[in-house]
Amino acid sequence: MNPSRQAQPPSFSPQEFRTALGMFATGVTIVTARTAEGKVIGLTANSFNSVSLDPPLVLWSLSQAAASLPAFRAGSHYAINVLAADQKMLAERFALKGLDRFAGVSFVEGTGGAPLLVGAAATFECFNRSRYEEGDHVIFVGEVERCSWRQGASPLLFHGGQFYTEHAL
Repeated sequence: MNPSRQAQPPSFSPQEFRTALGMFATGVTIVTARTAEGKVIGLTANSFNSVSLDPPLVLWSLSQAAASLPAFRAGSHYAINVLAADQKMLAERFALKGLDRFAGVSFVEGTGGAPLLVGAAATFECFNRSRYEEGDHVIFVGEVERCSWRQGASPLLFHGGQFYTEHAL
């Protein structure tokens, strides 16, 4: 039997695909950076994953339609802020369009000017190593220059369109 050299068309709708993806529980992050003009930017993302320990690499993806895509593409650094359970409101805020997402938000400046959110469960300060266009998203691979974590922080989780925190089994 000769395997096909290309994928078959999907046998499901985009909504069915989104629902199936929602069954994979993820952490919640806010990816932040500073534009060339010095403006802070950030957005909620749950498409975060480790890639390599040596060198330390992580990835995340961003929609090709995102207004912030040019700034993330061009910038040398960004930070991935892994949210703690008590930061649900930040996750919701940074997912909205048309508002100053940083108004009243406490942060310190990290590598390359990327904001590090106060209270995050963990932060990864990344050099913008490479980008790959795939489908309707761009995959960003970051080389981690610094990382930190908050001892004992409970993570904010996302599953099936809702936020959760962990419960030990």
